[in-house]
Parts: sequence; structure tokens; C-alpha cells
Amino acid sequence: MLQNANKFPLPLSSLSLPPPLTTDNPPNTPTNRPKMEKGEGSVAEADETHNTTHHLVTPPGLTQAEFDELKRLVTDFHTYTLGPGQCSSLLAQRINAPLHAVWSLVRRFDHPQTYKHFIKSCTVKENFRMTIGCTRDVNVISGLPADTSTERLDMLDEDQHVTGFSIIGGEHRLRNYRSVTSVHGFHHDGNIWTVVLESYIVDVPEGNTEEDTRLFADTVVKLNLQKLASVAEAMARDGDGKSQAF
Repeated sequence: MLQNANKFPLPLSSLSLPPPLTTDNPPNTPTNRPKMEKGEGSVAEADETHNTTHHLVTPPGLTQAEFDELKRLVTDFHTYTLGPGQCSSLLAQRINAPLHAVWSLVRRFDHPQTYKHFIKSCTVKENFRMTIGCTRDVNVISGLPADTSTERLDMLDEDQHVTGFSIIGGEHRLRNYRSVTSVHGFHHDGNIWTVVLESYIVDVPEGNTEEDTRLFADTVVKLNLQKLASVAEAMARDGDGKSQAF
């Protein structure tokens, strides 16, 4: 069940707003695939950098058997290199719908509001083509510590069902935010379901703690994944798993 957007465990105003992002101050560019850390999140201290270890901790909501099947993919796609003052997290959502139905929603970089209910609108350039490097401009609903966000598609693997984006501009409280979402189908004992993994890395704003930053980001991701489950499961019930559900 989706929670009310106003019922965050962390006050929306508690994260201090750094200077607005611009394309002159882009986020860290990943090398190959992003690299990341354990399920409860982590932060790099001082001048050290280290790789995250999400593959070592089963995210809440998954069984150990499910996670054992996904560990290699977590290592491949949800591992980041943390620099000083950064934190990261990995979240999971089980969905009672087939993989193709869930992927048809997740892959649509140009229409995130289908399941990301904190997005008021999303616009793309004329003659938009969904290719690596394309961008979208997102307007966020009131009540969140953001107004606009310009985002770039960093990854779209149609075979392995993995996509990722980074925030490169706009007025947003989470700087240098990068995210990867992967979709995984399961079929056991006649049952079909899907697991979605979403990970991110982000700067900890000056004056805030890693715990506060991660709690806020985790809450937004969790609510989006819950809505994704609701939309995909409704599609499956209606026998419309191949539609885009717009």
C-alpha cells in the first residue's frame, strides 16, 4: 500500500539545499558500471575511497534464496566507488507480475511519472530518441525539497533489463545523484514474479548526516517502488502486461 507523500519519516525540510546544480557542475561520471555498497548504506570518510558491498547483505523484502540468485548481478550493476562525503544504498521490491510487464514501465526514461508519483511532469526534446546520453527535465510536486531536475540516461540494457540515470542539473537537494535499476524475473513451482533492485550513490549535503541523507533518499525510492508494484500488478490482473499502461 502506498503511503501518503506527506508522511515521510524524515522532515522534508531537514536536508539543507546546496547551490543549484548546473550542467557546468555535472555529477561524477561512472566508469563502465557504477560501483556501490551494503544494503543499509554506507559513506566514505576523509580522503578514502572504497567499493560498496551490497552483494554481501540481503535487502529487506527478499528471501535469501532470491538474493543468492541475484548476487552476481548486484556485483555487476549495483557496485559503486564511494568518495569522501558520499553515501549509497540498495533497495528491493518483489512484484507479482511478469518481468516484461515491469520492464515495460521501468525502461521508459521519457515517462517516469508512470510510477514515480513525486513527479508532476516530465518533458523531453522534440524528436526525442531513447539512447544513452539523452536527457529529461522533471518538475517535482510541491512538498519535496526539490523543484526541478535535469536527468541523463546513463544505461539501458534491454537484454539484461538494467537502466540507470544521473542528475546533471536543476534545483535539487541531492547532489551528484546516480541511480541504477535492474529487473529480474523468477519462475519457480509454477509461480511467476519479478524482483526490482534499485541502488544509488549521492553526496551528503554539508551540515547533514549520512543517516539523514540516506533515510530521505531511501524513503523516496521505496515509495516509488511500491507504486511500480501497484501499477505492474494491475497491468497483470488486467491481462495487459505488454502495454505501457499510460
